[in-house]
Amino acid sequence: MPIPEDVTGDEIDKDVRQELQSLPKTLAEDVAKNLVMVARLIDEDPEGAYGYSKVALRLASRVAAVREAAGFAAYANQKYSEALAEFRAARRMTGSVELWPVMADCERGLGRPEKALDMAGAPEVHKLDKAGQVEMRLVAAGARRDMGQLDAAIVTLQSPELASHSVQPWTARLRYAYADALQAAGRQSEAREWFAKAVEADRDGSTDASDRLAELDGVEFVDALDEDAPDGEPTEDKTDGKTDGKSEGQD
Repeated sequence: MPIPEDVTGDEIDKDVRQELQSLPKTLAEDVAKNLVMVARLIDEDPEGAYGYSKVALRLASRVAAVREAAGFAAYANQKYSEALAEFRAARRMTGSVELWPVMADCERGLGRPEKALDMAGAPEVHKLDKAGQVEMRLVAAGARRDMGQLDAAIVTLQSPELASHSVQPWTARLRYAYADALQAAGRQSEAREWFAKAVEADRDGSTDASDRLAELDGVEFVDALDEDAPDGEPTEDKTDGKTDGKSEGQD
C-alpha cells in the first residue's frame, strides 16, 4: 500500500522503535511507516488502517507492537475474533496485562458477555493501572447491559473514580457511560445531571455528551446550511461529538 512522502517512520513511539531494532534496518523502516499509517487512519479510516496493519503483520509478525497494532485495527473494523487473536499473541510476547480490557471487550463483540465478566473478575485486573481498571469497569458494565442487567450495570459504574471531582483522561467516558445507563433505566433527571458532568470533563470532544444533554433539555439543532430549513427559523450549529466503541457500555 502507498506510503505518503511525509511519513518517515520516525513518528512512532520510542518503545516501538526499540522493538523494531531486532529487524534489519530497511525492514524496520518499512514496518515503522506502516505502523504510522495505522495510527494515522484508525479513527477516520479504519478500513485503510486495517490494510496497513496487514502489511506490517506480513513483514514482522514476531514483533509484539505489530501484533497489537493489527489487533486494534481489526477491533476498529469490528473483526473481534481476529482482534482477540492478535491481542492474545501480543500478550504472550510481552507478558503484559495492558490489553486485558480490550480483550474482554472483544468477547462482548463476539456475543460472549459472560466471558467478559469472568475476565473482569480475574487476577489480571489487579495488575492494571488506574486507567486500565476504569476501562475494565466500562467493559464489565457494558457486558451487564448486554445481558439485560441494567441495574447491575449502573452499580458497576459507581466507583471512587466516578465520584471524584478531579478530571482524568477517562473521566468523560466514565460519566457518559453512567449517564447513558441511567437514561436507559428511565432515570432522566439523574441522567441529565451526569451528562452535564460529562460535558464538563469532555475537553476534547471524545463523547457526544453535549448533544445528549441538549436532547434531554428539548433543544433542537438545525443545520445553518440546510436549504430545507423553514425561512426565518433560527439556526444553531450542532456541536460535533463522537463516542468510543463498545467499552462505553452503549449498544
